[in-house]
Amino acid sequence: MTRRIFPILALAVLMTASCSGRRDSAQAEPSAGETAYEETAAEIQQPEYDSYFTGERLRLDFTLAGNDKDQSAYLDEIHRESEWAGPRSSLIEPFDYGQYNISASTDGKIIFSKGFSTLFEEWRTTPEASQVSRAASQCIWMPFPKQKVHIILSQRIRATGRMEPMLEFDVDPEDRHIIPGPENRYRIVPLQIYGDACDKVDIVIAAEAYTSSQMAKFRRDAQKLTDYFFSMEPYASRREDFNVWMVESPSQDGGADIPQEGLWRSTVMDSGFDTFYEDRYLTVWNHKKIAAAVSGAVFDAIIVLANETKYGGSGIYNSFAMATSDHKMSGPVFIHEFGHSFAGLADEYYDSSTAYENYYPEGVEPWEPNITTMVDFGSKWADMIADGTPVPTPADSSHTGIVGAYEGAGYMAKGCWRPYVECRMLNNTAPGFCPVCQRSINRMIDYYIGK
Repeated sequence: MTRRIFPILALAVLMTASCSGRRDSAQAEPSAGETAYEETAAEIQQPEYDSYFTGERLRLDFTLAGNDKDQSAYLDEIHRESEWAGPRSSLIEPFDYGQYNISASTDGKIIFSKGFSTLFEEWRTTPEASQVSRAASQCIWMPFPKQKVHIILSQRIRATGRMEPMLEFDVDPEDRHIIPGPENRYRIVPLQIYGDACDKVDIVIAAEAYTSSQMAKFRRDAQKLTDYFFSMEPYASRREDFNVWMVESPSQDGGADIPQEGLWRSTVMDSGFDTFYEDRYLTVWNHKKIAAAVSGAVFDAIIVLANETKYGGSGIYNSFAMATSDHKMSGPVFIHEFGHSFAGLADEYYDSSTAYENYYPEGVEPWEPNITTMVDFGSKWADMIADGTPVPTPADSSHTGIVGAYEGAGYMAKGCWRPYVECRMLNNTAPGFCPVCQRSINRMIDYYIGK
């Protein structure tokens, strides 16, 4: 599902984040043993980065509005920000992930495409959305174009699982109304640098609900989560594929809003618990506040670290992940949430109450790589199931540690299957990520580093 961090290593070699070179975008022919994903990735004709983009990034701010039946999108602001950290050899994302997609084209040729999800889309599945219409902000980033581009924002229709355009407009890089530069002067501190931004996964950790006098605590908290993050596979084995940065964004007050306790704080991102009336669901409703906080940083993935003792967090695919600093389960919660925001992994639990209604419609294959409704199981992890393993697979002790198809996932006890008896996307006490989730995470890392 789209919902629900990181020893600060002595800096290996402090390298600049600039990407002076470029990778060969030619794709090798798929071998006989490659999966459908690898074949699809090989078939994509990737554009040449330097032909279409500068080294900076473009930020598009939208307003999404609607209810459980309909939604609309409106362009708000356009920003020109610092360096584009994303892959330069894979400008068209090889994954069909997310509830939305943003694409850019010129002369009828698609030169950039990326999927993402939003907190607003989650809200549309709650009971409140059947009673009232609301609006929320959302920001998306892409490389800054050298020439005029046509942007299409698409939404995934739940009833069919297909993308349909919802907003189209042109962006002229010479438009005088494009807002230049970062929106703040927050201090940006490198925590771990292993190479150029375009060759690594760049994670930025932004301080939320830390006052200016608490930044030393923020750095300690970031280190603690960094330790935990890189202790678990596949991140442990791939540590050198990551750069980690920190944004010291101070707040007036310490702590997030807790409406159920009548606690309202003034913080830089206005984070709060009780999202959708779920006590533990800690989010930021106004995505523009996150975007403003990290506008001067280099990043592929955004982590919002809240100065809180309470249990909670969130993770939205290609949007942000959020965790608290001082709960005993902060590390496990974070690594679960980062699975959502970074790799597009779904929640595998099915016996906990949520605010969502019919999140995975019958007859539609979920886009998330670690759950299935069996509509198109062949596109998921069928290739990882050993001969002789029954499908569906009984969730008993004889199948522990075996990849199968276990019923119960995605908030549904029936009609949705997960790949393992226990995984970190199921609960926080599992030993680690299952092989299917690890493969999905590794694929995402490979995408960002241009492998």
